[in-house]
Amino acid sequence: MASESVAERVLRRDRLVVLACLLAVITLAWSYIVAGAGMDMSRMSATSGLMSQKWTPLYFLLMFFMWFVMMIAMMLPSASPMILLFSAINRKNGERGNSVVSTGVFVTGYIAVWGGFSLIATVFQWWLEEITLLTPMMTSASPLFGSALLVTAGIYQLTPLKYACLRHCRSPIDYLGHRWRNGTVGALIMGLEHGLFCLGCCWVLMVLLFYGGVMSLEWIIGLALFVLLEKVLPAGHRMGRLSGVVLIIWGITIVL
Repeated sequence: MASESVAERVLRRDRLVVLACLLAVITLAWSYIVAGAGMDMSRMSATSGLMSQKWTPLYFLLMFFMWFVMMIAMMLPSASPMILLFSAINRKNGERGNSVVSTGVFVTGYIAVWGGFSLIATVFQWWLEEITLLTPMMTSASPLFGSALLVTAGIYQLTPLKYACLRHCRSPIDYLGHRWRNGTVGALIMGLEHGLFCLGCCWVLMVLLFYGGVMSLEWIIGLALFVLLEKVLPAGHRMGRLSGVVLIIWGITIVL
């Protein structure tokens, strides 16, 4: 009994440590976004009618970092149940004599996937500004382009691929129970796999930032909240399909 009590205390302590680290990273990421992600938005607003920001290597790096931190802020909360469950199973395996891997390895694999998405999003933003489909305030400059984004997102929300990826994200126990891998490499691979499933579930919603505004705090918070509710609420999968219908109607209405 004593040894079980000690084990439970260790497990509880580790869970609190992981949770505290997650909260710290999420808080820092959101603080950076709320503060403007290193950009003077008021100055950009004042000059938005003149010209776009020149894309220098430094500005590209700033945009990539902005996207990367934004993805961490938006996606890490919805990934927290999977991360906490990984930490618990990892500790239990350690009690059985198996190797224990830092939860940070799993998280590194997860955020690496969103780092790749951030790089693609930065290049896409650069291209959209070059062909004048994006304003200097990083919003859609064309009703037709905005409509296409909304309809495309709505259609994807109704696809089997979206549903399969969402089902994975909503069932961390099932995933870790059937696809557990031991060791550091195994933890990294599991993090990458979960990140890819999460990307498959949410990438099109993140692209909607090009419609509402890449640096629009209202859109960032709204999309992050929707992603979280879609993954954790019992009727989350129905929310995803309903949102698909709403987005399609919204996009068509803009064209009409």
